[in-house]
Amino acid sequence: MAREPQYDVIVVGGGNAALNAAMSARHHAERVLLLERAPAWMRGGNSRHTRDIRAAHDGIPRYTTGTYPVEEFLDDLVRVGGGRDDMALARLVVRESRTLFQWMSDHGVRWQPALKGTLHLSRTNLFFLGGGKALVNAYYQTAERMGIEVRYEACVDELLLAGSRVEGVVVKTDGGRETLRARAVVLASGGFEANIGWLKEYWGEAAENYVIRGTPYNDGLILRLLIDYGAAVVGDPRGFHGVALDARAPKFDGGIVTRLDSVPFGIAVNQHCQRFYDEGEDFWPKRYAIWGGLIARQPGQIAYSIFDARMLDKFITSLYRPYEAPTIRELAVQLGLDPEALHTTVETYNRHASRTGTFNPAILDDCATTGLTPPKSHWAVPIEVPPFYAYPLRTGVTFTYMGLRVDERTRVQMKSGPPMENLFAAGEIMSGNILSSGYLAGFGLTIGTVFGRIAGREAARYGRG
Repeated sequence: MAREPQYDVIVVGGGNAALNAAMSARHHAERVLLLERAPAWMRGGNSRHTRDIRAAHDGIPRYTTGTYPVEEFLDDLVRVGGGRDDMALARLVVRESRTLFQWMSDHGVRWQPALKGTLHLSRTNLFFLGGGKALVNAYYQTAERMGIEVRYEACVDELLLAGSRVEGVVVKTDGGRETLRARAVVLASGGFEANIGWLKEYWGEAAENYVIRGTPYNDGLILRLLIDYGAAVVGDPRGFHGVALDARAPKFDGGIVTRLDSVPFGIAVNQHCQRFYDEGEDFWPKRYAIWGGLIARQPGQIAYSIFDARMLDKFITSLYRPYEAPTIRELAVQLGLDPEALHTTVETYNRHASRTGTFNPAILDDCATTGLTPPKSHWAVPIEVPPFYAYPLRTGVTFTYMGLRVDERTRVQMKSGPPMENLFAAGEIMSGNILSSGYLAGFGLTIGTVFGRIAGREAARYGRG
């Protein structure tokens, strides 16, 4: 007689997607285990560094400044390059996002109005009180009350796979290796962005210059195990959610406080003092995530955000103070750039910048450059009021897009043969089904919450035996 599994559902991971999967499963199954690879004080993966979630809604008093219809949300997603691989899943996540406010509230999350300086997010995004760490803590407290077992510093380094089924996992801890059997398993262990060696397979030596914004534990171990087993993958292997962040940030786990939102308020130049993209192409929450990839393609994977005194209070500043100087040439010296080259670039930009438009960062204003390549489509006012400021920029990788292909039940798909019957995936490890190039602010948590809930519910169907 086969031995009874110790658990109905095992969830691999400890962040937002994993927690939602565990809580969702526990609503339908008795014995739910969550395995968090990090120690307790670092629990939560990349979710610790979040602050808001994007959701369609009809208006939520106190917390939003208008409505955000499903149709607009989906259009925004498609405009930034989402849904290319699976529009059915894109529609699913957008449609289900309407229920997130109530679900999250019911599971311990508290809310606050949009933060000052978070342009264009007060209508589309919901901000949780206390940021990502409070979100994670609230979910862990709820999980404990629900009777979900949690183990920390538990690294899953083997999946017990048999044909189209999973029978459990092997966990490595300080005490050795332990086999844990389950009726169903949910994989919510993130991407492979913290694995520099893996990134170098696609980006070469440039990857050595990337900064990893979140947890150092997302090394793609589970993803690699499934790929080797024959799982179908989806998403560009070079694709990632990457932003411009302060080049002085730590290599790992710097989080959102190192992100820079100054680019639309001036110009961005590479180490040769050349502009390389339209800094005012669209609203920042829709375009900020392209800048990680843009900087990754610049010499030395570094760039510089240059702006003047009028713009210093227009955005949430970085953890680090900007460089400051009375002239552009002196600013260049501080940055280690060619003073004449930077002065020439700024002067050229100033000659083509708008002097008749009305600067308004709340809208796509009429301040555009004329006759300049690349153009600056909006918010293009001269950089001429001292003191002058600059931030050094690096590529900050949040998470990778290549991951496991899943269906609408979040079942892991195989390159050949039927999908896995009782193996599910949620969060960053399957984000490539929906994201391919761009990103929308707060959308990673949307993916994790929606598909975490689905994965937990579907896993519990098997968990009930």
